[in-house]
Amino acid sequence: MAIKKTSKEEILNKAINLFKTQGFSNTSMANIADECGLIKGSIYHHFKNKDEIGLEALKYISEYFDKNIFSIKDETLLTKEKLEKIVKKTDEYFLNSNGGCLLANLATEVSNQNEAYKTVIIDYFKTWEDCLAKILEEKYPKNEAQDLAYEYICSLQGAIIMFNLTNNKKRLLEIGKNLLTKV
Repeated sequence: MAIKKTSKEEILNKAINLFKTQGFSNTSMANIADECGLIKGSIYHHFKNKDEIGLEALKYISEYFDKNIFSIKDETLLTKEKLEKIVKKTDEYFLNSNGGCLLANLATEVSNQNEAYKTVIIDYFKTWEDCLAKILEEKYPKNEAQDLAYEYICSLQGAIIMFNLTNNKKRLLEIGKNLLTKV
């Protein structure tokens, strides 16, 4: 196989796809290298091992959501407009992403064995919950807003699993529509 130049971000994106579709444990460094069109040793120029790739992948997705979705809470929009925008962007992300939610997948697969993963995953879901709760607090008391945010995330994560099993996007989209009826 010819050696080619591949960026750290390209490797992360390929690894994320493999982790989501094959599972973290079933993905080897050789699988990642093959997916990137690299020889295995080339990946070690960017990452020391698969665990580092996994951690960086979690951070990468978390940063994506912080920048592109969770930041909507600070925009000068009406409550319903903020939620509509968040729901739309979240739905688009998961509808166009094979394998579901990387953070939820790794939460169930490896977070009990890896504290660094667990910390990033907990922070991600807490940030998501706090983002939604902050918006919902414009219409609800703090505790109720927090409960609605938590319920949405849990329902959506279940719907993402079912979407990946059935490819029925209608059910996934209903979760966001349900949240929007609350404002």
